[in-house]
Amino acid sequence: MFAKRLVMLLICLTILSGCKSASSVETAQAPEGSQRPDTRFVPVPDGKERTIRLGFSQLGSESQWREANTSSIQNAARQAGIELLFSDAQQKQENQIQAIRDFIADKVDVIAFSPVVESGWDRVLLEAKEAGIPVIVTDRSVDVSDTSLYVTLLGSNFVEEGRKAAKYVLDKMKNVKGPIHVAELQGTTNSAPALDRKKGFEEMIKENANIKIVASESGNFTREEGKMVMQRIFKQHGYDIQVLFAHNDDMAFGAMEAMEEVGLKPGKDIIIVSVDGGKEAFQAMLDGKLNCTVECNPLLGPMLMQAVKELVSGRNLPKRIVVREGVFTQGVAAREIGKRKY
Repeated sequence: MFAKRLVMLLICLTILSGCKSASSVETAQAPEGSQRPDTRFVPVPDGKERTIRLGFSQLGSESQWREANTSSIQNAARQAGIELLFSDAQQKQENQIQAIRDFIADKVDVIAFSPVVESGWDRVLLEAKEAGIPVIVTDRSVDVSDTSLYVTLLGSNFVEEGRKAAKYVLDKMKNVKGPIHVAELQGTTNSAPALDRKKGFEEMIKENANIKIVASESGNFTREEGKMVMQRIFKQHGYDIQVLFAHNDDMAFGAMEAMEEVGLKPGKDIIIVSVDGGKEAFQAMLDGKLNCTVECNPLLGPMLMQAVKELVSGRNLPKRIVVREGVFTQGVAAREIGKRKY
């Protein structure tokens, strides 16, 4: 009897030992270097998704538009519950490239950036792709050899903005005998908005022999440089300028100062059309100094956060997300100025 009980005891111990071994295998960590699934977006045990981390590189703070753009992104991130790692490149591409590499090292979920210039992004965006981090380009486009290096471009159609500005000039000056001399204040050299706004403007006016761009220089999107370039244009070309096309409001404001200093009345002696559509531009239209502003909406924050959330949840995004925008003239300024959010 004792021997029979001993045999039974040994059998039970063997079974228990086998169960413990199986359990240990199921909970063991995967061997170092083995492939493991990407669980960055898996909900935490309480059913709530963990905080999404977004790395954003802003190109700088060169204008009121850019400041409004930055505020929109920061506020939208807070409202969306997204952790924002923000970097200001201070108008230098090398700072943006370093910021993107820092985001990669920090293993953020998504990278977004507004590029200072169009070219020179292939290598760093390839690094992001190899790290498995999706990239969203905002506001300005990039010129890369492989468009799969970024997921989507979110922002305005700059070529269309140039066309809208030219259409206003054509309509405004249709009964004016030529020649009509145009001065152009371009944005930052080799930046997407500077290249595209110029392209769109020239496309529209090329068939009108009366309208000719006699001076075109970069004012770098700043009020100070806009004034300096306008002063230089007056010295080089005299005051025989009928139209000013400024690639943004700030440069237009600087040019207005240069005009007033030589006794010219902006908006009357020289017709002025600019791009951005900020509240100060509407006030300038009410004051009779600015004739038209083409809207370029900086409030991209909510759209960016929505795109980030959709990426993280596994949804596909269109390659191009375009913001709807309008054209505003002096005649509607009083009605619209109270609606401006920037």
